[in-house]
Amino acid sequence: MSSRFRVELLAAQSRKDFDCGNDSLNAYLRRQAGQDQRKRFTICYLLMETDTDKVAGYFAMSAGGIPATDLPEATSKRLPRYPSIPVVRIGRLAISTEYQGQGVGGTLLFDAIRRASTSEFGVYAIVVDAIDDAAVSFYQHHGFICFGDDPRSLFLPVSDGLKQILNRKR
Repeated sequence: MSSRFRVELLAAQSRKDFDCGNDSLNAYLRRQAGQDQRKRFTICYLLMETDTDKVAGYFAMSAGGIPATDLPEATSKRLPRYPSIPVVRIGRLAISTEYQGQGVGGTLLFDAIRRASTSEFGVYAIVVDAIDDAAVSFYQHHGFICFGDDPRSLFLPVSDGLKQILNRKR
C-alpha cells in the first residue's frame, strides 16, 4: 500500500461524504457498519487518504461457512469431507467515485485477502456476493471463481490469494 493511503478499523472517522455511486453501499457505511461491528457481525476497514483523511473505500468482513457441495467438483474433491467449508465473507467492498479506476479496489481487496490469510482461525477461502455484473468482473479479474447456483457468488481459495499477493509484490 502506498503512503498515499492507510487502512484502518472503522471507528469515529467521518463517513457522511462517502459516495461510491451505489446508494445501498453508501448507506451501509454511513448508517449500518458501525452497528454491525459493535454487535460483532462484521469488521469494517476503511481505506483513508493520508493527506486529507477522506474515506477512499471500505470493506466489511465476517466469518462463515459454505456447503462443500456448492463448490465446483474439481475443488471439493481435494478437500476434507466436511459438510461445511470455513470461509471469510467480504460482505461489502466499495471505492469512492473520486478514486475509482486507479487500482484502489484491487489494493483494498488484497488487504482483505491478507487479513483473511493471517487470521488465527481456519479459513479455506474468501467468498463474495457481487452486487452487480461489474463487481463480478472485478472479482473474476482478481481470480475469484463462481460457485453454487448464483452467478454472483464467487470464491477464492486463500492459498491462491496469497500467490497473487506475492506476485504483486515482485
